[in-house]
Amino acid sequence: MFGFGGTELMVVLVIVLLLFGPSQLPKMAKGFGQAIREFKRAQHEVTDELQREEPKPPQPPPSDNKPIQ
Repeated sequence: MFGFGGTELMVVLVIVLLLFGPSQLPKMAKGFGQAIREFKRAQHEVTDELQREEPKPPQPPPSDNKPIQ
């Protein structure tokens, strides 16, 4: 994940814990989760929009009039 090893990730988490305190971590995690969920939803909407085909114009019904020979 982003080239981080276990040690680097642990150091980052300890720094975040010291800066924001344990009471703010659940709020931050919830906000981060909501942001990721919103990003994925928007990504799916764009993908669906791009994959949707343009509606084809309606074709006239076939005529029953056959030429007389």
